[in-house]
Amino acid sequence: GQSLQALPSFPPPLSHAGSLLLAVHFYSVPRAVPLIPSTALGVLLLILSSLLAYAGIRRSLRNASLFLSLCLTISVFWCGYGVVFILGGQEVLNDTGDFRNALVPGLVTFTLALLIIAVVGFLCREVILAMIASAVSLASAHEVAMHYSTAFGSSAVACNYMIVCLVGGYFALGRILYFLTKEKFALPGTDLAKKKTHEQIQSTSGSMNPSAVTGLILNMLSASVFGCRLLGITGKLFIGQVPWLWAAGIYQIGICILSYRAMDVLMATFFGFTSILKFAGGYCLLYPIWQLEEPSFPTPFLVVFSILFVVLALFLTLKSPVDGLYLLFYVAYCIALACRPKGFFEGGPQGVDVAIFAASALMTLIHLYNVKASAKIPTGKGAVKALLARSSFLKLREGADLHAPYLGYSKYADAEVLGYACSVLASFAITMTGDPQAPLATVVIPWVVVAGGILKLLGGSVAFARGKTLESSAFILYAVMWIIWGLTRYGGLYGTTRSFHAAVGIIAFMLFNGFIVFCTLFLNMAWFFYSLTFLLIAVSFLLDAIHALPAGYDIAATLVFGLVSFYCFLSALFNSIFEGSCLPMGRPIVQLSGVGGGMTKCLHLPARKASSVKRIADILKNGGTCGIPTDTVYVLVAACNRPDAVEKAHHSKRQAQDRPMSLWISSLKQLEPAKHLFAPLLWDFMEAAWPSPISLVVPRGEWVDFLGMKDSAKYVGTPQSIAIRIPDCSVTTHLIDLVGPIVVTSANPTGEADTTHHNQVYAKLGDKVDAVLCDGPSPENIASTVVDCTKIDSGNIGFFRVGIIPKTQVKLILILFLLP
Repeated sequence: GQSLQALPSFPPPLSHAGSLLLAVHFYSVPRAVPLIPSTALGVLLLILSSLLAYAGIRRSLRNASLFLSLCLTISVFWCGYGVVFILGGQEVLNDTGDFRNALVPGLVTFTLALLIIAVVGFLCREVILAMIASAVSLASAHEVAMHYSTAFGSSAVACNYMIVCLVGGYFALGRILYFLTKEKFALPGTDLAKKKTHEQIQSTSGSMNPSAVTGLILNMLSASVFGCRLLGITGKLFIGQVPWLWAAGIYQIGICILSYRAMDVLMATFFGFTSILKFAGGYCLLYPIWQLEEPSFPTPFLVVFSILFVVLALFLTLKSPVDGLYLLFYVAYCIALACRPKGFFEGGPQGVDVAIFAASALMTLIHLYNVKASAKIPTGKGAVKALLARSSFLKLREGADLHAPYLGYSKYADAEVLGYACSVLASFAITMTGDPQAPLATVVIPWVVVAGGILKLLGGSVAFARGKTLESSAFILYAVMWIIWGLTRYGGLYGTTRSFHAAVGIIAFMLFNGFIVFCTLFLNMAWFFYSLTFLLIAVSFLLDAIHALPAGYDIAATLVFGLVSFYCFLSALFNSIFEGSCLPMGRPIVQLSGVGGGMTKCLHLPARKASSVKRIADILKNGGTCGIPTDTVYVLVAACNRPDAVEKAHHSKRQAQDRPMSLWISSLKQLEPAKHLFAPLLWDFMEAAWPSPISLVVPRGEWVDFLGMKDSAKYVGTPQSIAIRIPDCSVTTHLIDLVGPIVVTSANPTGEADTTHHNQVYAKLGDKVDAVLCDGPSPENIASTVVDCTKIDSGNIGFFRVGIIPKTQVKLILILFLLP
């Protein structure tokens, strides 16, 4: 507990260290030689920025907080800032005013962003964090003024960073006193216990996405780079501003992942989309390194991108109308880019950037205040929900099972929406044929590599965590294909001599995809057509590699795959927002008996309902077998007094001789009539050890007859011993109270891994059990500890299996009872 409480004291010393570095730097600016070289300062800031991001994310896993926004904002600030200092130290920024043009867009953004955080902090009485934010904001403002006027000296910037040092030092001192006095004394503003309780109430009262604030600030940052150029604040667009854009893109992908953790699919998809624009913007500013001409843009791609933003805006409006309206700025941005051949370098898109900067600042204030404050700024959430409540056709999906994983245990929402959207984007990007003489002249690489590759890898990783093994394999395979092909084809990395090698690689990918197409026959129709039409794209890659591509084939293949991907995108969106399947993915084309049988043959009963537990009890009493949750993993059970059910459970598992079935009771009272048949020490040990995830293997004896097992006793334990346990799970013990002692075995075929989710029970034993009591992911992924108590009279115990309870803890229980 103390280590968790200590965690929030980690970032103030980090901000203290970074601010001290910057204070020293700015105090030494008037000197001929700075105390800290620019490159060294940049590297140190990068290290501190990564530590700050880690600290903020660790804190965010426990509750929503202003803390996360401040940590991530300062982290991305110092990340971009550090890279600019490195570029300056390596003499990349040579021309007069280059350093100013590179720094100012970021400084302007973080001046305003940190000011917003400071205002909300003061309003919500987070004084320490607000003071740190306001001091860094003032330092950034003074630094902007210093670059435009000699009247402002660097000492003013240093003074503000010294304020951060003092506040961070005060906070650290307060936390040290708090622990030294064993939580009895705390300096004002440093006691986090009260705040923690309030924040946990806030975070559980509604589905908030605290990381969205930082995502909006990153939108401000990228818009500032281009908006400052239009307003004349900076003199040009060049390589010095790339650190801000790419830092924003990298952090935006991180925010996308955090949004999936917050179960916010729509905002995660939005942040994935905007990260693509940031990487593309940075690529365009780097482009003059290779070519003197400004790059051209693939118009079809940007038109499709604007359509995806429109669809996402419509769905987001159902959750929050204000957020939906905000997305329309990006619709306008994509249209502005499509209308201008030079894209980011034109005035039209830059004008939309200025509007995005202002809108993002306003949205940052609204989101940050609504996460922290008890009184909310209205965003129209309730109005749309009330309208949809009257509709019989469209009903919003809500409840605890909304983001339930398919197999296994996952802390993430479904990322398939983003995966399908990336397929649409990547496919339409390759309709633009590049110039063989200047392959980098067309801005295709970021669209294909980032959208088709990096974000699809993210979608595949999340799908794997959610138990979607086939979908994740397909996404990861396609991501690798897009990345390799995008870099090879549009980076000019292959020519006539290498075309054969490229063709061999593409054929290997096609063989892998052929296997995926075969597997999707058993999944659903949408996935079958999605994987099948990707073969058309792969064929187009192959023909292009051997220089035999017929005119128009690549465009036809792109349209077919793009439209199928777009349908899958819409279907995934509908299924994540609405109940029922408005746009169904379809049934499996081939249905095998036994595959997924549990989805139709056995009952699904939610464990949180008492009526479900009673129904499972009735099934067990009538000779059925069921899969149920426990304090460890899922198990397969049958009633002791039903020999037919015990035999059925034994045969359904094809039980190995070295893994005999065990016996569970809900209370030692069920063994009370046979107490005289147990050794006194063993009985005392059972009383001390249970209820818990500890199974005790005890000598077999006449006490077994008291449980009414009769002929089924031969299937339980071995001829010499039986494993017995009282589980530490209220649902399981209540069920045993209703049924009586039960016979238990793991809910998986012999030799396979334990099942940790009710969907795994369906997949592995669905056609062999009568019902499954569904309780989502298991609380633990490790089975119980099995202790050999057959020689406990001599004071010795052994271990057949060390599970969740370590040996030392079990031995400690025994020692306490052996002591006089």
